[in-house]
Amino acid sequence: MFRIVTIEREFGSGGGTIAAELADQLGWKLWDHALTEEIARIANVDCSTVRRCEERVDSRFHRLTKAFWRGSFERSIPLDSAQMFDTDCMVEMMQQIMNAIARTGNAVVVGRGSPYFLRDRVDTFRVFTYAPREEKIRRLCESSLGRAEAEEAVDTVDRERMAYVKHYFDADWPTRSLYHLMVNTAIGDENVLATIRNTMKLLEPLSETQSPQLRGVL
Repeated sequence: MFRIVTIEREFGSGGGTIAAELADQLGWKLWDHALTEEIARIANVDCSTVRRCEERVDSRFHRLTKAFWRGSFERSIPLDSAQMFDTDCMVEMMQQIMNAIARTGNAVVVGRGSPYFLRDRVDTFRVFTYAPREEKIRRLCESSLGRAEAEEAVDTVDRERMAYVKHYFDADWPTRSLYHLMVNTAIGDENVLATIRNTMKLLEPLSETQSPQLRGVL
């Protein structure tokens, strides 16, 4: 039986909104902003500090500075939590948090590498949402962004996600064989939600016996 749903998404495809509605329909806990808050709580940093690290690789300058600090006498100088926190720290915490989420179950998790952290669990249903460029821009403009800002975000954010997945999981983004379902959200959120729930019901009898390497991609 599926106890967890992960929703990875192209930026602007509406994956977060769809995940929230799915969690509401299932009566499950949504781990989206709550995941950011949990990492911030454990790391003792602000949520804004966590958001700067989510689904992106630390800059080359940061990594060089970190390597220098670790190898110099200056490492004895105390740093506050925000200075110490980076994507490497976040990924380590994410693995622990994902394990805790998996033990509890009844969760819908949005992005942040969740399908990769939970890739070996047969009780996890993995979804990838995508959409045509114009559809993504339309959704972002309807939310709050101006046209130019939406276009720039659509063209840049997913490149950061690609780099994040390549660096931390040595995988391409999206890894198509990882997902049970890849769905174009241009068909409308209600149809996407119905497709997710119907596919979960269809594949649920197989979830207890299916090998992690066997994926049904629709």
